Amino acid sequence: MTHSRPDGILMVSDALTTLNRRRVIEFATANRLPAIYELSALVRDGGLMSYGPDQRAIGDRAADFVARILRGARPADLPLEQPTKFELVINLKTAKTLGLEMPLPLLGGADEVIE
Repeated sequence: MTHSRPDGILMVSDALTTLNRRRVIEFATANRLPAIYELSALVRDGGLMSYGPDQRAIGDRAADFVARILRGARPADLPLEQPTKFELVINLKTAKTLGLEMPLPLLGGADEVIE
């Protein structure tokens, strides 16, 4: 990315990118690149914005599955579920650092705005 500068960054979360999240956030900030992440925690760490499944809701569903298995349910009999709640989180401090002005409709639709 240093040889051919991108217009922005879309960071999909996996073990490698999550492990190097600080480097990605610092690179985006140093190069004044807008970046969107999958996990809201990365926005709280200084990223610009995130849109992805609500991690608390996923944790709640996982806990429900564990409880059902501990009560005797067979894992193979449990339904496959996909996330149903997604959240948009925006960091206005980072937007200001990047020289970006967030549109009011985008801010109005955010689940959380960090100032």
